[in-house]
Amino acid sequence: MKQNTIVVNPSSTRTDVQSFAQYQSLYQQSISDKETFWGELAQSTLQWITPFSNVKDTSYQKNDFHIRWFVGGEINVSVNCLDRHLAKRANQTAIVWIGDDPQDSKSVTYAELHERVCRFANVLIQLGYTKGDRIIIYLPMIIDAAVAMLACARIGVIHSVVFGGFSPDAISNRIVDCGATGIITADFGKRGGKKIPLKSNVDQAFLDKNCCALIKHTIVIRNSTDPTPLYHNQHWYHDLAAHATSHCPAVPVKSDDPFFILYTSGSTGKPKGVVHGTAGYLLYASYTHKLCFNLQEGDIHWCTADVGWITGHSYVVYGPLANGTTTVMFEGIPNYPDSSRFWKECDKHNVSIFYTAPTALRALIRDGSDYLKTSKRNSLKVLGVVGEPTNPEVWKWYFEQIGHSKCPISDTWWQTETGGVLVSPIPFTTPLLPGSATLPLPGIELALVNEQGQELQGASSGHLVAKDSWPGQMQTVWGDHQRFYETYFSTYPGYYFTGDGAMRNEDGYYTLTGRVDDVLNISGHRLGTAEVESALVAHNAVAEAAVVGFSHAIKGEAIYAFVTLKGGVLGTEDLKNQLNDTVIEKIGKIARVDIIQFSPALPKTRSGKIMRRILRKIANNELDSLGDISTLADSTVVKDLIESRILTT
Repeated sequence: MKQNTIVVNPSSTRTDVQSFAQYQSLYQQSISDKETFWGELAQSTLQWITPFSNVKDTSYQKNDFHIRWFVGGEINVSVNCLDRHLAKRANQTAIVWIGDDPQDSKSVTYAELHERVCRFANVLIQLGYTKGDRIIIYLPMIIDAAVAMLACARIGVIHSVVFGGFSPDAISNRIVDCGATGIITADFGKRGGKKIPLKSNVDQAFLDKNCCALIKHTIVIRNSTDPTPLYHNQHWYHDLAAHATSHCPAVPVKSDDPFFILYTSGSTGKPKGVVHGTAGYLLYASYTHKLCFNLQEGDIHWCTADVGWITGHSYVVYGPLANGTTTVMFEGIPNYPDSSRFWKECDKHNVSIFYTAPTALRALIRDGSDYLKTSKRNSLKVLGVVGEPTNPEVWKWYFEQIGHSKCPISDTWWQTETGGVLVSPIPFTTPLLPGSATLPLPGIELALVNEQGQELQGASSGHLVAKDSWPGQMQTVWGDHQRFYETYFSTYPGYYFTGDGAMRNEDGYYTLTGRVDDVLNISGHRLGTAEVESALVAHNAVAEAAVVGFSHAIKGEAIYAFVTLKGGVLGTEDLKNQLNDTVIEKIGKIARVDIIQFSPALPKTRSGKIMRRILRKIANNELDSLGDISTLADSTVVKDLIESRILTT
């Protein structure tokens, strides 16, 4: 290694990859014969109802474009996460639930979870749901969220989990897009000491006639003592469950049948319904969970993500449970009631693997270090980060202060579309480089290309692409296979384009540099600029809006909006608040605009295209590198924007 890497020696036995030399050998084998590598892994990792006949059937070519894995096989995700563990793990804790209130916690064993999942699945069957139906899950981080997901999986229903922070409009849009006929929600959620009116949000979503016409049943889980009215075709879950048995045979599902839909923002206004297949996704979640965190018998794995995001799917629910691990579900936030929360809970529950977002770490760093004295954190063995690039300063604080310089950090890079981690160190095996995701996992073949699509060799910077498929790769965009191709495969034909830029050093280590398209990464969550712009323009005072990201100390990236008002409308602080209210109504609080600059005009080319490149420079105070503005229809617009800009640093 030419770089100043860090090597952490293990205090206990390693599992799969014993040395860096073994990683290098395994990686080469996995790339030279992918079908053997993935086929053997699938046979040894999962329990099959019907064995697969073909490991891999994929093509990135436009005229024959498809992603299929383990063709001919049949499987059930619920069986793989629960039933097959019962002989050995019936009395082992499957889920530890930590409530928003530090006094609230509970746990369920694998046997108890199996019983609850079967009962919930029977409730769905009683209501008429069968394989291939779509159900929306809009729940807080409670055990019932995992139960609902696994119950859908048990009978082959396709679930689409919607993050509890999303607005009624976001719920209705997703219902209509995927044609969901059921929704599972709760009366209230809790987060940071505040109640979230989930059921009320669902009722508001039903004001959309198209949405209301689709939903046949709403299942409501009681999560508080507050009075909550029920309307037509709305049911309390506990009433339905009272008439359901705890025995439910699992439905065989084809390997490449859709497993779930998860919506993610794109560079156009409409979120994409990312579809993951069944066997390929489960294998990849299991494989990466085990490899990236040095999983060992007895580990307590805490991923702090919400199940409304892909990280919660893969590393709170499906990966850990497929591997027979004890997984932690956390209802709260990192700094409630104070900044010691994460670390006190790690001590209390003997957490050995801890996986969180750089956003949370930056917020905790801002609060100083005195609160660390209230915890020991000695149970921790492996730390992880996810969602966005981690700068070296945050990495070092995490490694030294939280892990006592003894816990390797799995700095993972991946996406909703990839199903699981693609680039990460293997703990106690890969030499660590602060701020770098290091190397691709075995089975993953990546490249950097320039804007012309030419592969770059050696140390270089470019656009990150994948040269071949892997089992966790999404299969399609729900209802729009053409959009799937156009979004990910048309820019560089023959490659999967991640939309991210990266630097690669002379050792082959990858450091991610962020999005290269019009997608923002706010606190690790992706939002399309067009989505936010559409929400702003929905206000009747706005003529035009352009949204860019700017560097933010806590969020990593925050939203800066340039807004042109209609004639005669004055730009006031009250109007800024109204615009943010509109954005929150259309998308959710996660999309709150940090800075709104009222702009008489926006920089446009002569063909009318807004030059967001220039707006990004202005928002980030990079005025010395604006680049060529000669193609603008009116270059004086830039001068006016600079003079009236709102400083972000």
